[in-house]
Amino acid sequence: MAPPKSTSRPKKEKVFHPDSRKASQLSRVQLRKAKLAEATSKRTKKQSAQADVYGFFYHAIPPEGTISLEELHAIVRNVWLTRHDDELEQERAARRKGRPKSTKELKLEEIKLRESEQYRTGMDVPDLTHEASVELFRKWDQKEVAYIQLLRFIRINSVDPTSAVVSKTGEHHSLKQSVPSQAIDEAMVTDRDDTLLTEPPSRFASTMMMMDGPLS
Repeated sequence: MAPPKSTSRPKKEKVFHPDSRKASQLSRVQLRKAKLAEATSKRTKKQSAQADVYGFFYHAIPPEGTISLEELHAIVRNVWLTRHDDELEQERAARRKGRPKSTKELKLEEIKLRESEQYRTGMDVPDLTHEASVELFRKWDQKEVAYIQLLRFIRINSVDPTSAVVSKTGEHHSLKQSVPSQAIDEAMVTDRDDTLLTEPPSRFASTMMMMDGPLS
């Protein structure tokens, strides 16, 4: 025996007058949702970009121990700031004489100029000269950006590469008894092995390829 047919009719969607209070309320709800979605998207992109930056310095950690302040400057100056140079030269070579710069070339130049100025005036980087912070950094999964807050950061600049200032002491309990900021210069200017100064950029290639995303 066939089941009886349902006699109930589907409910009609309510339609509100554009000027009604209910319509205005729904409009505000939709606008709020759109703004939240946009904010979430921006936050996700920012966190992804931050993870790429921290990932670069993660790959700069030596197999054992720490690096010197001089070595840290060399990595920033010779690898970080030059990571787009090959791509920039390709864009310049492909541009015909008299033709305007491509969007990609302009973006690469803007990135290089902004980061060079940041390095000149003061750039916050994970303190790869501090043993306890480096050991914490080694345990990072290269995904969770919030973990980076546990680490110690220093501010370095190209004007005075022999000194640095602790910009963030790090939230991990093992860093609470860290070297005072006024003693940072003396602690960092030491005789160290300069093996990283001669490291080829290929050491950081896997990280550099992921950073900044497609620029085309």
